[in-house]
Amino acid sequence: MTVLVDSWAWIEYFKGTCAGERVKELLENSQDKVIVSTVNIVEVYNSFLSDYSRPDNDRYAEASRNAMEQRSYVYEVDKKIAVDSAKIKHEKKWGLGDSIIYATAKREGALVLTGDPHFKGLNDVIYLER
Repeated sequence: MTVLVDSWAWIEYFKGTCAGERVKELLENSQDKVIVSTVNIVEVYNSFLSDYSRPDNDRYAEASRNAMEQRSYVYEVDKKIAVDSAKIKHEKKWGLGDSIIYATAKREGALVLTGDPHFKGLNDVIYLER
């Protein structure tokens, strides 16, 4: 099985929350293929840069990027994903980031691991509650 670990799940993982522990199990104990979109890297990196409670947030942002790249296959946004994302954005009225992530997962036949409410109730989603 292929699983796209969404930004929400990565952030919970890095913060060590209860939901993050479930993400950790998947990342460390599973035989599943783990993927991310470059958009996930942007969102997680930005989350750490914007965390004003950390005095060295640049270091945490870089560490999160490195960990994501080591633990998953990174998919670039190509023309097909761009067009599919536009269709998803229009149909679901989502933001562009979620649309790109979902289009990436659909193209790769992946389940999306997330707790983002936009994805709740979709068949191809592993939804984590906080």
